[in-house]
Amino acid sequence: MPFALDPRLAGDTHHLASLPLCELLLMDNALLPWLILVPRVSVTELYQLSAEQRRQLDDETTAVAAFVAGAFAIDKLNVAAIGNVVAQLHVHVVGRRRDDYAWPGVVWGRSERTPYEPNAVAELRSRTATVLAGERATTREAR
Repeated sequence: MPFALDPRLAGDTHHLASLPLCELLLMDNALLPWLILVPRVSVTELYQLSAEQRRQLDDETTAVAAFVAGAFAIDKLNVAAIGNVVAQLHVHVVGRRRDDYAWPGVVWGRSERTPYEPNAVAELRSRTATVLAGERATTREAR
């Protein structure tokens, strides 16, 4: 069965890139740096991944988290695989600031939203390319 992105994720995000295991998405809310990794797998839970897939997801999540922490002025980094509304396995990487709209609460289910301008999405796509190049090189070295 070919990979298909859940329509709710597709409707709320911009595609940034394809990593070895995951599609990297940007939540369309410029109020926070909020990236989402979606593994191209048919399982819905982390424990259902093979050991190799779990390692790859961990590597990709770590690379994206390091990018968010280094590229944005944040106070805290939230990383979570929560899928009560969207069952498709996905991992949120959210940079938080003490002055953001939801601090110290969760960002899920909030109505505050500022869509990204197209040029800002293009800039983030370009900035993540460096992270992706490093992740692809790491993956090749590990094989």
